[in-house]
Amino acid sequence: MGKNLSKRSEDYSKWYNELVVKADLAENSGVRGCMVIKPYGYAIWEKMQAALDRMFKDTGHENAYFPLFIPKSYLSKEASHVEGFAKECAVVTHYRLKNAEDGSGIIVDPEAKLEEELIVRPTSETIIWDTYRKWIQSYRDLPLLINQWANVVRWEMRTRLFLRTAEFLWQEGHTAHATEAEAVAEAEQMMNVYADFAENFMAMPVIKGTKTESERFAGALETYCIEALMQDGKALQAGTSHYLGQNFAKAFDVMFATKEGKQEYVWATSWGVSTRLMGALVMTHSDDNGLVLPPKLAPIQVVIVPIYKGLDQLNAISEKVAPLVKQLRAKGISVKYDDRDTQKPGFKFNEYELKGVPVRLAIGQRDLDNNTYEVARRDTLQKETVPNDEVVLKIEFLLEDIQRNIYRKALDFRESHVTSVDTYEEFKSVLKNNGGFISAHWDGTVETEEKIKEGTKATIRCIPLEAKEEKGSCMVTGKPSSRRVLFARAY
Repeated sequence: MGKNLSKRSEDYSKWYNELVVKADLAENSGVRGCMVIKPYGYAIWEKMQAALDRMFKDTGHENAYFPLFIPKSYLSKEASHVEGFAKECAVVTHYRLKNAEDGSGIIVDPEAKLEEELIVRPTSETIIWDTYRKWIQSYRDLPLLINQWANVVRWEMRTRLFLRTAEFLWQEGHTAHATEAEAVAEAEQMMNVYADFAENFMAMPVIKGTKTESERFAGALETYCIEALMQDGKALQAGTSHYLGQNFAKAFDVMFATKEGKQEYVWATSWGVSTRLMGALVMTHSDDNGLVLPPKLAPIQVVIVPIYKGLDQLNAISEKVAPLVKQLRAKGISVKYDDRDTQKPGFKFNEYELKGVPVRLAIGQRDLDNNTYEVARRDTLQKETVPNDEVVLKIEFLLEDIQRNIYRKALDFRESHVTSVDTYEEFKSVLKNNGGFISAHWDGTVETEEKIKEGTKATIRCIPLEAKEEKGSCMVTGKPSSRRVLFARAY
């Protein structure tokens, strides 16, 4: 199985697209801009989903499901929300097809026009808040902490597998609270949950921050985000959590009776991550040989490849391997014994390297004689011979060490690609030659932000939460600035 991948250093975009397809993660479908997520790719998403779902439930959230279709009138109730999503909406206008009378094929039945057009959900705030009006009457009904796993549609013109598709999978949390302080705390908590997941499961370091006013979610008073840096020096927004104030409660008339018997509007949040995280996972760690997966998210953590001549040797190896497979599975380690006789060992080595399997064991006649295994780790491609009675401990160590090592490598890369600049010329030079995050002063105006974006294609990724107050001058206008913000070109 030849990899034939383009080199990252020569054409990063081509390398990424080829890797996603050749590693069997996803492929383009018959619908422009939509993808088919293949079993191996979906298995990674399932592991992500399981970890996140556990984290949501640990913080008191419950799962529910809301309709795919949203009446158009709902969307128009929150003005900034409709403005933010209008250009990406897919609209259902009819509910029936019929054969054309001239025999030219199937046409939309003009008599089957919907009384009210329906939007295929780009996000679910409006349909959910219409529902919450029925669920919330009193302070006893709060907080309401709901998450849904779903698909959404945003009619993107320029698409790329996982990173930007017209339909994608995600989770969206929607919560209602009795006080502003509770809602803000919820939005911050979920940003921290996302950061914890990104760093401890994806092994992807992130910077926590808030978005500028022009980059906020449509209808939000504050957007919290986690930003990651890919190996080509571009940033990727990995998750967002929004404090919505009372905007949606007022738009959908969601009120509750306080302990004192007064009627007040509830306070809201929403938060979400999507299959875009799959793209982030591929781009953060992988190399010219293929995927490098963090062990915590790898569908297959250990693969065992027999090297044999004839059935007798294979049977002897299979007998030797069976108790090891059982032992590893009992420890919760996912293991595959690949005894296919249709492919040679070299093909299999290549295949599992391309698919990013963290640990590979090989066993042949010499290993049987010596009671050993050849153990290879995917991140560094190092191999060593390990005695049979030490192999389980070795595998457990490697799975933890690979997780740590790829995180450390990604963190070192990011740290070496954060540059502080004071002038616009310096900013443009760093952007052109180094990429990465650029820390610079900005005067806080939308006009300056827009000018930088138009002139350089760089955007303010976030105002880092850890940014210390530091008086300075905006690199473009020279006006006063109280802290630095992070710029980058982004996906």
